[in-house]
Amino acid sequence: MALFASLSERLNHIFSKLTKRGKLTELEIRTAMREVRIALLEADVNIKVAKQFIADVSEKAVGQEVLQSLNPAQQVIKIVNDELIALMGPGNAKLEVVPKPPTVIMMCGLQGAGKTTLCGKLALLLKKQGKKPLLVACDIYRPAAIEQLKVVGQRADTEVFEKGTQTPAKTSRQAVEYALRMGYDTVIIDTAGRLHIDDALMKELEEIEKAVSVTEILLTVDAMTGQDAVTVAETFNARLGVTGVILTKLDGDTRGGACLSIKAVTGKPIKFIGVGEKLTDLEPFYPDRMASRILGMGDVLSLIEKAQEAVTEQQAKDLERKMRENSFTLTDYLDQFEALKKMGGASALMSMLPGSKLKIKEGDLDEKRIERTRAIILSMTPKERDNPQIINSSRKRRIALGSGTTVQEINQLLKQFDQTKLLMKQMKSGKGRMRLPF
Repeated sequence: MALFASLSERLNHIFSKLTKRGKLTELEIRTAMREVRIALLEADVNIKVAKQFIADVSEKAVGQEVLQSLNPAQQVIKIVNDELIALMGPGNAKLEVVPKPPTVIMMCGLQGAGKTTLCGKLALLLKKQGKKPLLVACDIYRPAAIEQLKVVGQRADTEVFEKGTQTPAKTSRQAVEYALRMGYDTVIIDTAGRLHIDDALMKELEEIEKAVSVTEILLTVDAMTGQDAVTVAETFNARLGVTGVILTKLDGDTRGGACLSIKAVTGKPIKFIGVGEKLTDLEPFYPDRMASRILGMGDVLSLIEKAQEAVTEQQAKDLERKMRENSFTLTDYLDQFEALKKMGGASALMSMLPGSKLKIKEGDLDEKRIERTRAIILSMTPKERDNPQIINSSRKRRIALGSGTTVQEINQLLKQFDQTKLLMKQMKSGKGRMRLPF
């Protein structure tokens, strides 16, 4: 995730200077806090939020308990971490669910924030949680908006309710009645967006809210718009009473100021974050995990969750057995790449490891090289994957042609595979863990 990369690097540089000094003076802490304030402003954090954050941290950091502690720098970092969590949280804000279904979620936001695709992402996420969602097409102005939602619904394997260009309030009411008849427990309404906030947009949303009993009003905002995202959230909230925010495009080149500012400015929690273009790239927002990432301490819990989603318990057991028996094949090797892809790729995983932002620079993990390795294995026959020793010169030329690679790359892969098998052989019995090949 590119989010906060620059801020994280700046903060780590500031705190590394503190940790080298041992005992700290009040002046040293206040000087460091001024640098942190500049780093926050450069990350596009709201100026009032940045000012209050530094005031809160400074007040606690210059206390005698910190200054006289054995490791004052670590104490300061802990205070910053706690204040970051408080700024964004304090905890994971879950979707509200009504005791008598259906739960009605109205999605709103400006045009271009990715709201329609987000409806499909949310539907897919809820389906994984055992819910039965229904998508409702209420964007009757944007060309092909209804068709787009149908395509998204098909990809998410979720039914889309639409009534053409009749009023969104009427369509919403009929959709809820349909959901009651058909046993849907969640209704997700995709509303129209505008290029800017206007009275017509707000009135239409208010009419939908009056027509059906809306449980959640989720505002979609584009994180790449920086402080404009905060302004949009503030305006929507003042008119509608937003219950939560979904930040999209956090995988892009964004400084992250909106993420740190929205809760403080609007009082409304960030409930989900969009971290990619795939329908699976929607995650619940955890303030404590995000704070850990910002401070370069990683996000091990999210990493574990991604691993559990990508690899079943039976697959892990089968892999462990093959490692013990030394029967690991190139097919198994390919499976590890597929699991890696499901988990978001090597770079995404490394961003969740403690200290990874300091140790690994952009480009150290070549995602394209990983894709080329997958292509090579996919160009092999099942027999070649099970018995790579039979891959002679003519076979290598055929595989290279089929995968768009070179014989040299195939030789490198086979050497890498042999090294992996050797490493597995050296691992003690019963202590084998799944290793991702990157």
